[in-house]
Amino acid sequence: MSGAELVLRSTRVITPEGTRAASIAVTGEKITAVLPYDAPVPDGARLEDVGDHVVLPGLVDTHVHVNDPGRTEWEGFWTATRAAAAGGITTLVDMPLNSIPPTTTVENLRTKREVAADKAHIDVGFWGGALPDNVKDLRPLHEAGVFGFKAFLSPSGVDEFPHLDQEQLARSLTEIAAFDGLLIVHAEDPHHLAAAPQQGGPQYAHFLASRPRDAEDTAIATLLAQAKRFDARVHVLHLSSSDALPLIAEARADGVKVTVETCPHYLTLTAEEVPDGASEFKCCPPIREAANQDLLWQALADGTIDCVVTDHSPSTADLKTDDFATAWGGIAGLQLSLPAMWTAARGRGLGLEDLVRWMSARTAALVGLEARKGAIAPGHDADFAVLAPEETFTVDPAALQHRNRVTAYAGRTLHGVVKSTWLRGERIVADGAFTDPKGQLLDRA
Repeated sequence: MSGAELVLRSTRVITPEGTRAASIAVTGEKITAVLPYDAPVPDGARLEDVGDHVVLPGLVDTHVHVNDPGRTEWEGFWTATRAAAAGGITTLVDMPLNSIPPTTTVENLRTKREVAADKAHIDVGFWGGALPDNVKDLRPLHEAGVFGFKAFLSPSGVDEFPHLDQEQLARSLTEIAAFDGLLIVHAEDPHHLAAAPQQGGPQYAHFLASRPRDAEDTAIATLLAQAKRFDARVHVLHLSSSDALPLIAEARADGVKVTVETCPHYLTLTAEEVPDGASEFKCCPPIREAANQDLLWQALADGTIDCVVTDHSPSTADLKTDDFATAWGGIAGLQLSLPAMWTAARGRGLGLEDLVRWMSARTAALVGLEARKGAIAPGHDADFAVLAPEETFTVDPAALQHRNRVTAYAGRTLHGVVKSTWLRGERIVADGAFTDPKGQLLDRA
């Protein structure tokens, strides 16, 4: 521990080898050692003893819609990264929509980075976008540092980000596979969506019927076939249909290079409990039934689903009307993802080590940051979330850092209070008080 500047000590530190009492030595922005709990503190080092609170690696959220610039009234880098930091998230990767311009050219990426540079409270990376007409831009974006490319197989909901048909998907995959990039996909089949009943109105059951499981299942099957055809790396976004799990397991066994995520709202909320008119619960694909949710948890446990991310997709409150057909579809969940997941996981006999695997280690690996992020281990960035897992709180929307404080978790009592968040060796949030923005903009390694 010689030369350490900070020693963070806890009786419960979650390391790749398990949870143990430990002293974490930090020099500059890096973890230099993970030592026994009672290791002597070197001269000149500052000791921070958090007692029995759990020290986790900072969470890595690879699916966040910041919407800045262009729709900053929906969310922005200042508010999104404060909300993330308050929830123990120390790294996020921003989706290429719903900002204007979308991150679909190098010039647009430069615009996005300029906007984010002095507003980021945590470290921020960027996804690029794959559109019908920007195949020529994919390699330059890759070389400029985006972590991969987002595509829709059905309409995205915003005009400036059109979806890919099968021929366009094949062209994009061909190009992306040529430089071993990653395509991440919103997989719903537009033909199945068009054929589904579209009744509209306040009844959640009608909305659920309008986004059937077979729309997801068919699109995922198509994506897997194309990935196999082009030997391309693909990632299935926000899986909600458990019916697709056997397809994914079979493709993976057949050598298809596919990873899969799901989201806290699919794991903690159920269709049966959504009140009519409560469009704060609307997202696409939708929150499905409790029996479906049980199978998603099982798939997390057996590794069919790799990771859990928020898909934080907020809007202004006026767009969350009581008509599910016309309301904006998106769940705002950055600040609450860790306690929401912990509340559900502990009720299923799962531990914080499981959450770290799904929400930090594997998400870091998804974007190639596993050498820096996602673990409390020597050489990694000194990113930590300090959690009081036994403490509870009741969600008050007014207390959230999101720009628009609309949440499907309002009034719920959750386990797990984030006491402090540390970014590269510096405490950036403590008991609700924030430092000035300290985040860095990240490029693909």
